[in-house]
Amino acid sequence: MVFPLLKQILTKPIKTGLFGGFLFFIILILWGLIEPYVLEVRSEVAIVPQLPDSWNGKQIGQVSDFQIGMWMQNTHTARHSIDVLVKHRLAVVILTGDFIYESLPNPDDEITKVIDIIQPLLSANIPTYGVLGNHDYSHKPPIESLGQKVERSLEESGVKVLQNEAIALHRPDDDRPESSLYLVGIGSRIAGHENVDQALSELPKDSPRIVAMHNPISFKSFPARTAPFAMAGHTHGGQIRILFLPHWTWLSLVDSMPDRGSGWAEDYGELGNHLYINRGIGFSDIPIRINCRSEVTLFTLRSS
Repeated sequence: MVFPLLKQILTKPIKTGLFGGFLFFIILILWGLIEPYVLEVRSEVAIVPQLPDSWNGKQIGQVSDFQIGMWMQNTHTARHSIDVLVKHRLAVVILTGDFIYESLPNPDDEITKVIDIIQPLLSANIPTYGVLGNHDYSHKPPIESLGQKVERSLEESGVKVLQNEAIALHRPDDDRPESSLYLVGIGSRIAGHENVDQALSELPKDSPRIVAMHNPISFKSFPARTAPFAMAGHTHGGQIRILFLPHWTWLSLVDSMPDRGSGWAEDYGELGNHLYINRGIGFSDIPIRINCRSEVTLFTLRSS
């Protein structure tokens, strides 16, 4: 009698624990399907050395990784992110790549949807710039013609796409050359288009600049003090992050990636360079985000 009773006492907690674990897993998955539609609007201060007075205190916005074309694509949050950017009447908006996901053999529907999503920015006359990501070339293997089509469609809609080049940004009320802020855009690393030296060669010496790229690894190619404020996407913040340990994801195990898959990447890159990584809107492989909400970032520019 004693041993069967003891067995029953020990078995019940085990069954209860297993059931509790199973229930927690189901709740976690359900939340993971909901969280992508919860948009976080982050406000950050970005230091740009030699920033002209006409740009001091102005706000710019970043959004990344729509990934249009993936199953259960997150178009609702993508549209919401653009509405947020329009509402804040920003000086500039920068889109850091992966507009589409896997859209072959005919990408027209996905590209048309991307243009429709970002159209409110252009209708509001907000200067909008972009760089391409790896998925804009179909990722593996990269397809050059697809990337060219995405770039051409964005340009025709009014988005200036930068490929290893630098352009001068002017305030509407001050178009003097000495009041220019430069935007540097880097090509897709995984697609084989990254060329940091070429982009930097187009900058006047010691000019104030913002650097945009898709893949954070591109940031490591910048010499010291050439990218004092840079932004990237690509990581999705890890997409699934451990509760209470938000910066521990699979990205922590990848040597070439910064330890933090989103936010300011501390101790990453060369001296005097600072990178911000946006968590993006969409996702890869599975349509789930856990402890890693979709993000739109608003930067207030300040001089050093």
